[in-house]
Amino acid sequence: MEDAIAAQPAVAIFSAGGSTSLEWAPKFAAAGITVIDNSSAWRMHPDKKLIVPEVNANVLTAEDKIIANPNCSTIQMVVALQPLHQQYKIRRVVVSTYQSVTGTGKKAVDQLMSERNKEENGPKVYPHPIDLNVLPHIDVFLDNGYTKEEMKMVNETKKIMGDDSIQVTSTTVRIPVMGGHSEAVNVEFEHEFDLTEVRTLLENAPGVIVYDNVKAFEYPMPILAHGRDEVFVGRLRRDESQPKTLNMWIVADNLRKGAATNAVQITEYLLGNKLFANTELVSNEA
Repeated sequence: MEDAIAAQPAVAIFSAGGSTSLEWAPKFAAAGITVIDNSSAWRMHPDKKLIVPEVNANVLTAEDKIIANPNCSTIQMVVALQPLHQQYKIRRVVVSTYQSVTGTGKKAVDQLMSERNKEENGPKVYPHPIDLNVLPHIDVFLDNGYTKEEMKMVNETKKIMGDDSIQVTSTTVRIPVMGGHSEAVNVEFEHEFDLTEVRTLLENAPGVIVYDNVKAFEYPMPILAHGRDEVFVGRLRRDESQPKTLNMWIVADNLRKGAATNAVQITEYLLGNKLFANTELVSNEA
């Protein structure tokens, strides 16, 4: 790490866990190196910005030396919510997630495959079998009965969208799928919306693909989003149980837009807007 600092890169992308980031990110930043961190260490720090480029990259400045990359499930949701919030103002979001085992890491994938292959003594990352099962449990349980993952979605959504008035409640669920997270999202707006206009807003939103033709059985699925950088949105329909409320289904590859791609897009924004201290060096090397 000391050698990396001595090399004086313009940017360092961290994905080595919170403890490593807490120790080393300030040292890189002190050397004038911009850190983009993929752990949860800095996400809710009051002096650090939490960035999804399609939503709030405009708040970044050259003085931001430690930039937090959000939680994967939050990223894909806010990409789809942002254009609707700008038009109708969101009051409340109810989200249930269906998250891939890849979000837990390689050992979770190994557990799923070992169970599927009926292997004995395979790895055990989860407290229960994951194959042919669903676990309403992601990350640790907190005193309020929610999990840490669920509260990440609550708090990070407000911070990224810059609006503490948005009410969010979340249930996060692990399913035996590899390569993508899915979300059922119910959104209540302050202002009335037109469903045709909603489709147009999403179709024109950066990073969003509207895939929504139920007559042809076309709707977002993890298998469709796998290996892609875009956020897929479908099953758009009114909530007929209350006014000014929309139901939507959001899917994205959690290892791409939910993690690596978002970090790279932050880097690209900083470079394109000349927000690195040594942008000239980066340009020459590129």
